[in-house]
Amino acid sequence: MGCQKIFQRGIASLSSLPESHQMLQKTCRDFADNELRPNAAKFDREHLFPKDQIRQMGDLGLMCIAVPEKYNGTDLDYLAYAIALEEISRGCASTGVIMSVHNTLYLGPLLGNATEEQKEQYVRPYANAEKIGCFALSEPGNGSDAGAASTMAVAKGDQWVLNGTKAWITNAFEADAAVLFATTDKNLKHKGISAFIVPKDSPGFSLGKKEDKLGIRGSSTCSIILEDCLIPKENLLGKLGDGFKIAMKTLDAGRIGIASQALGIAQASLELAVDYANKRTAFGKSISKLQTIQHKIADMALRVESARLLTWRAAWLKDNGKPYTKEAAMAKLAASEAATFVSHQCIQILGGMGYVADMPAERHYRDARITEIYEGTSEIQRLVIAGSVFKEMA
Repeated sequence: MGCQKIFQRGIASLSSLPESHQMLQKTCRDFADNELRPNAAKFDREHLFPKDQIRQMGDLGLMCIAVPEKYNGTDLDYLAYAIALEEISRGCASTGVIMSVHNTLYLGPLLGNATEEQKEQYVRPYANAEKIGCFALSEPGNGSDAGAASTMAVAKGDQWVLNGTKAWITNAFEADAAVLFATTDKNLKHKGISAFIVPKDSPGFSLGKKEDKLGIRGSSTCSIILEDCLIPKENLLGKLGDGFKIAMKTLDAGRIGIASQALGIAQASLELAVDYANKRTAFGKSISKLQTIQHKIADMALRVESARLLTWRAAWLKDNGKPYTKEAAMAKLAASEAATFVSHQCIQILGGMGYVADMPAERHYRDARITEIYEGTSEIQRLVIAGSVFKEMA
């Protein structure tokens, strides 16, 4: 059955998807159950980057899902990516965000804007996760105002000289290269921002300390410090002054990824709550028979399924070349808030057991919180959605 028919009929069941997507979902679920879930608590507790698992995911083609075969990619669509990322995040949210940043924020803008020479150098070796990439947009002082980039890039002979600091950069510690944004003309404001490919071994490139975070502690987050950092002139990505446009388009796609990560966290929380409710007894019967518990499970399932449909819809629109900015924002907003709500209710159902590290409920709760912040806060998503609605109805 075609994806369009799925949305026309409002069917969210995986059994309604094409066979290739069902097979991918099963492969990812099996991998998550066997390789990620047993290790997720350790990754979180010890702040361990899941290096071996990421390499296995590279071998499975999960680190290059939308990359064409000519660059050693899996050459699948964004709906497949959303399904795969949800399953990986269900097993380990830290691994999910590593996968999301590499696929969407690093490889995405390169596939859409890089020259053939740049793709050979910065896409092909990254397709199987032999190398990892990151995305450097945020700065210590700009937060949600991505157009206020204070990092500067100045042309000097056959090189660019970069100076500034990028903050909150996921994968930076392990990355071999960054898609990085810097101002090339202050007078043009956001139209004076350009995108660059910056290898980690560039002179003047260094990293700040790893951040000690509330959640997704198996992924690294640190600052990138540029002090007279030198890169070749040909490392400009796209045209001069196209950086802001590239960044915004990249974030639209990235929000589908974070929505999928949030869905994985929410789904894991729902499954844990249902399993516990079926096994726990109180007042002489399973607590799954209590109406209060049933209402909680119903609300949790409703939010997960609603967010999943929004996420799949945004992915389908992207796959079919249709505008999807509003839909991606809706998906990210709905899924991230669902993850926070469902993980909260999961702890409530588990009671004291939900509050201790022996159970994954408290980790899901901590991991969920960031999904409402990065790649655009919930407040920013509402502005994007409202702006689109006003424009459509003008």
